[in-house]
Amino acid sequence: MIRAGTEDPKARFERYLHVKSAYTPLWSPQGRLAFLSDITGVPQLWALARPGEWPEALTHYSERISTAACSPKSEEIVFGMDVGGNERDQLFHLVLDPEGRIFCEKLTDAPEAIHTLGGFSPSGEEVAFASNRRDPAQFDVYTLNLRTGEERRVWESDGMVHVLGFSPDGAQLLIARVHASFHQELFALERGSEDLKRLTPPKEARFLNAHWGPDGHVYALTDLDREFLAPMRLDPFDQRLEILDETNWDAETLALAPDGKTLAYALNVDGYSQLWLLDLETGEKSRVEGLPPGVVGPPPDPKPLEFSVDGTRLAVAFTGARYNPDIWVYDRDTRGWERWTRSSRAGLSPEDWVEPDLVRYPSFDGREIPAYLYRPRGAKKGLPIIVWVHGGPEAQSRPLFNPVLQYFVERGYGVFVPNVRGSTGYGKTYTHLDDVEKRMDAVEDLKYGALWLIERGIADKKRLAVLGGSYGGFMVLATLTTHPELWAAGVDIVGIANFVTFLENTGPWRRRLREAEYGSLERDRALLESISPIHQVERIRAPLLVIHGANDPRVPVGEAEQIVSRLRQRGRPVEYLRFDDEGHGIIKLKNKRIAYAAIAEFLDRHLMR
Repeated sequence: MIRAGTEDPKARFERYLHVKSAYTPLWSPQGRLAFLSDITGVPQLWALARPGEWPEALTHYSERISTAACSPKSEEIVFGMDVGGNERDQLFHLVLDPEGRIFCEKLTDAPEAIHTLGGFSPSGEEVAFASNRRDPAQFDVYTLNLRTGEERRVWESDGMVHVLGFSPDGAQLLIARVHASFHQELFALERGSEDLKRLTPPKEARFLNAHWGPDGHVYALTDLDREFLAPMRLDPFDQRLEILDETNWDAETLALAPDGKTLAYALNVDGYSQLWLLDLETGEKSRVEGLPPGVVGPPPDPKPLEFSVDGTRLAVAFTGARYNPDIWVYDRDTRGWERWTRSSRAGLSPEDWVEPDLVRYPSFDGREIPAYLYRPRGAKKGLPIIVWVHGGPEAQSRPLFNPVLQYFVERGYGVFVPNVRGSTGYGKTYTHLDDVEKRMDAVEDLKYGALWLIERGIADKKRLAVLGGSYGGFMVLATLTTHPELWAAGVDIVGIANFVTFLENTGPWRRRLREAEYGSLERDRALLESISPIHQVERIRAPLLVIHGANDPRVPVGEAEQIVSRLRQRGRPVEYLRFDDEGHGIIKLKNKRIAYAAIAEFLDRHLMR
């Protein structure tokens, strides 16, 4: 290991960008573990047969693979991959034959459409998926026979839907209709019929990670008539819904053992994951100990828990502040853990990485705002501070591994990561505190976080920067315009500058979902204009770095170009990086090297003086 302080800063920074990750565990019927990893710089599929061995590369593409599912019957995987970060996934079919040869074919070829994978049928012969081929704003449900190539559109929707899997007998499909981030409904579709059977009541509630169990029940997470998400079991015949654990924190993911007798789920306790097993026959639950402090399911992992086919092992995608993402496996017989993947740390020592302090600070209305504070080892007061704001806004900053954050701490920065009102993880009430007309209350939370740091002497009041991506990019621009006196620099990554043009130009399948959070163009245009930073550009004093991907379907690149153009017209200091082969975020290693090096140089120039 090369220790901190013994290497040129540029070379050291390059090492941090080469720290790798592994996530999305998938067990094959023969007990091989497949997973996604960015070993090559772009997430691809890999596999290994036993812990610690060098994994085999299953795919060799230059574009990221975002989702995958294993066949329940054979060594086959179906996966989704987009182009240039445009999120228009096409589906591919990979087969590993007995001699170890790999065959791969493209299943869909509609490059302007999105395809979201819904999993294999119980026989392994079919897959289901949803796609907006017919209409960019509507997602229909399809099945595809992998043996004959026959594709069928089995249901036409009038909005955003996900297909979540087949029933145990293969006769029905489980479908989620998505009205908003906090409003989903579950339905069953009898194959051969276009009539949906409602499974959940028509109330505003979340139903997440839903799938059929072998007993014919549907298992999911829900906050129906509750403050927090909890694991549930639903009888699809009489719609009787049973809460399986009366949680006081959000349950965040779940997996069902193949025999249907055990449910695994994680609780999000102040951002840290607690893993639990529930015996569905006796109702007895037990906490699974042995993992370090951290998080089950590092983003962008859609499926961080998976039981092996025989049910004896549970694979967990895990990360912590001092642990880069890897797949850990829990043996239910020995009750022990083994780390199956050992993603490269690029010669860096975890001893140089720091755990955050969990703190709370009072905001303008006395509400306590949770935050993580990372400080250099042996740090004195008066630090240069980066206030790091998450996206979403229905999201949560958590104590997971962030190589760029750890680099800045090693360089002598403090990093303050608040979960302002509107964040998930602290109950429904907290999450709705920034809705529509209350949007700027969350921006005030940033101000009071900065003041808290200054008043306690933690921060040098002349060396505060704010950094955020996506909705966090809006928060950066909003606080630079509303509280310009606080900030010495700002970094906006794929952020929203103008809510009106954002809603007009975001992917048509997303507009209705985003209006539920931000407000409607028809009803709330005046409000949206009043809170858009683009209309207050003249108030920005701090130098600004803007980074955006040209293929971003969520926050179109025009948002970046608006704010950059306005600042340049006024002669304000602004730097701009546009990546023509990226979308909503920077994924490819070659681009990360440019983008994050630019951020490091920018912040050093304006804060390390």
